Amino acid sequence: MTLHRLIDAMSRPDFYPHAPASVELIQTHASWVFIAGNEVYKVKKPVRFDFLDFTTLEKRKFYCEEELRLNRRLAQDVYLDVTPLSQDRQGRFHPGDAGTVIEYAVRMKKLPADRMLKALLHGNQADEQILNRVALRIAAFHASARTGPHIDEVGSMATLRQNHEENFEETKMMIGVTLPRHQYHLVSDFARVFMSQNETLFAKRVTDHRIRDCHGDLHLDHICVTNEIFIFDCIEFNERFRFVDTAAEISFLMMDLDYNGFTADADMFLKHYIHYSMDSELLRLLNFYRCYYAFVRGKVTGFRLRQSGIAESERTDILQSATQYFDLAYGYAARLEKPVLIVTAGLIGSGKSYQAGEIAPRLGAKIIRSDVLRKQLLGIAPSEKHHDAFGGGIYSADITSRTYAKALELAEAEMKAGYPVILDASFSLREQREEAVKLSQKINVPFYLLECVCPEEVVKKRLEKRAQNPDNPSDGRREILREQKKHYQEIRDVPAGHYWQIDTSDRPERARQHILHSLKIQEMKRD
Repeated sequence: MTLHRLIDAMSRPDFYPHAPASVELIQTHASWVFIAGNEVYKVKKPVRFDFLDFTTLEKRKFYCEEELRLNRRLAQDVYLDVTPLSQDRQGRFHPGDAGTVIEYAVRMKKLPADRMLKALLHGNQADEQILNRVALRIAAFHASARTGPHIDEVGSMATLRQNHEENFEETKMMIGVTLPRHQYHLVSDFARVFMSQNETLFAKRVTDHRIRDCHGDLHLDHICVTNEIFIFDCIEFNERFRFVDTAAEISFLMMDLDYNGFTADADMFLKHYIHYSMDSELLRLLNFYRCYYAFVRGKVTGFRLRQSGIAESERTDILQSATQYFDLAYGYAARLEKPVLIVTAGLIGSGKSYQAGEIAPRLGAKIIRSDVLRKQLLGIAPSEKHHDAFGGGIYSADITSRTYAKALELAEAEMKAGYPVILDASFSLREQREEAVKLSQKINVPFYLLECVCPEEVVKKRLEKRAQNPDNPSDGRREILREQKKHYQEIRDVPAGHYWQIDTSDRPERARQHILHSLKIQEMKRD
């Protein structure tokens, strides 16, 4: 009861000696933050999670002092002191120790909101020079941050596994709320297999002294760019989250840039950080750690749903944000890091282009669409309609052969550059599929075939709808469906595990989820 009265008192301007005009209260799952004019008071909640224990006044005081000490590494002039919060004999609350000390607060200077890196990015004010300054600041901090046997031990493989398993346990209750079950399973499988297969790499990071006493919560809202760069609000409550690989710290920031739609800026920042840190090896760990931190953010955001008194609009925002973080983690887990060749097959209107378009972004794959490529080769605009008879006009055997040959040529170039490729075409003939297999064997990449099927009445409705869309590059029509069916050669020669068939009229998202999971696990098993 006393704590609630203290929070009420701190929400009023007359509590503070510097007499602010107003006070704004912001809650997190572990703190009350009072923005009082040009100062900020942060009070820890008496809560306990598996990763955090603020249940006694002694512990809250200790972690306030740790917060002050650790954050002065990157924001020396921002963190002022640890202020006791007292109650006098008349029952009034005030800062200082004149009375009975009932709580402690970390007192800080308020930083300008419009100079936060997120605000600068959204306002198109964060150019490469700023990202370069941020990279230099973080690289210098990492170079000077503490390391040693205890930090190495806390940042070991055992701790990494513990952190992940803790995440997976704590998010079980979120499955079906903010975390779809298929996403949970792919992320957990990806993380466990990656850690198992890369123990040598993780051990090398330890012996190379890449495990440091880092910031631990490095995202856009914690970086302020003025004449100086201030990085604040680090993890003080758990060494496991702060004694981490510098690659993990960088991945956290890159994940937050991705989440906010600044992927190109993330790549730019990474280029400069690698230059200053001389740590190109971290590239092998980026996807793994970005997945981890996106999952953590989904979890922590979801914890806010436990707070009482949340307005329905805020609850909706929390649900959406947590869901987006988990989806981002899923995207990192599903992304292929090595080239593969995937070809579609199926009749017109069976949904090949749509399924390819849904799968490609998850895999990080390039799509080569035969409908567009055919017209490019002939100097025809993609939207220009050609209602030729089956096997005639621009769909003659010769032009089709040239189109498939060019598609394979383009696919080879993309795969040699390191990208997975989806060839979006009918691949109705065995010889067309055989040529794709030969290409995959030639450059030693896995080959997969995705066949789309659909009831004929659904296909006809799709083709009618497509005919009304002037921008669709496909010339598929009901009139040629029957002829195509006659010439379509059944797929019998692709081994299990490399062939999938999707009924695109019957919840194809489940099939896509299975395909993404299978592709990722097969990729990891090949390592």
